[in-house]
Amino acid sequence: MSALNLEQVTKRFGETDVLNGINLDVSPGEFVVCVGPSGCGKSTLLRIVAGLEDHTSGHVRIGGSLVDTTPPASRGIAMVFQSYALYPHLNVADNMSLALKRERVGREEIMRRVKAAADMLALGPLLKRRPAALSGGQRQRVAIGRAIVRQPKLFLFDEPLSNLDAELRVNTRVELANLHRTLGATMLYVTHDQIEAMTLADKIVVLNGGKVQQIGSPSDLYDRPVNRFVAGFIGSPKMNFVEGEEAGRDGAKAIGVRPEHLRLEADAPRWRGTVRHAEFLGSDSYVFVKTETAGELTIRVPGRADTALGSQVGIAPMPGKVLRFDANDRLMAAHD
Repeated sequence: MSALNLEQVTKRFGETDVLNGINLDVSPGEFVVCVGPSGCGKSTLLRIVAGLEDHTSGHVRIGGSLVDTTPPASRGIAMVFQSYALYPHLNVADNMSLALKRERVGREEIMRRVKAAADMLALGPLLKRRPAALSGGQRQRVAIGRAIVRQPKLFLFDEPLSNLDAELRVNTRVELANLHRTLGATMLYVTHDQIEAMTLADKIVVLNGGKVQQIGSPSDLYDRPVNRFVAGFIGSPKMNFVEGEEAGRDGAKAIGVRPEHLRLEADAPRWRGTVRHAEFLGSDSYVFVKTETAGELTIRVPGRADTALGSQVGIAPMPGKVLRFDANDRLMAAHD
């Protein structure tokens, strides 16, 4: 039995389809991330699962039970928002326990759950503080703790790291991954950040224009994207695309090569161009080359790139790492 099942879920505002026939099965204990650009419908989908928004058609099941008309409080879910949504006049312990008090859970059980969640999230020394005395990362941990104590069937995360700085985002990603392993809980997570999707998910759902583009593991999406949108959205830096005659044979409209699958070569290169810019990041470098026939290409090289701005370089793709896309932007095969 799936922890969450969506069957042909649609959402329409007037003549606009925000979601168009979404089908998704989330297994118990699975961490599923919905990712896509702004406006693709991912937050609307999460709100429909939570019961905060009605869907136009289709069905939502949680733990096998139909919840299309079930109010949010009765769905057995807990939601973590990007805005934290903490009560400023309550301390950490009271913020975490408020929902339990409303559900008339016993005092000793509340204390046990709050302590267990606080220990898990390193919040023990902060239980008496109010939100104003906490950092952004600490506030987010309190919001997650508030969800944990409810022991929900399903955790929902709506871009929970968006308000954190770069270092805190990395640290909190690690905490969320460890939390998932510790709890074995079912989690549905929405983000526009494909790095979060790649690092956290057991399974990624790529949305665009209200439609599912592809569902699969991070490695599936990275190595075998079904179309050009997924290929270009997943991966950082983005995949290089080459069109026209340079796309090659057998009716390919375009080819795609990831930056780490290109090599700077002096002999027998496929393309030649001028180095426009280079970025040294410590473990590797990105070299940006303007070519006459393939447009601008980004190459990732290990360590420091031995290239001077304005120099002429040759570029060749690694064998078997070129993806070919047809006139409908669907993946054809890996070749070259």
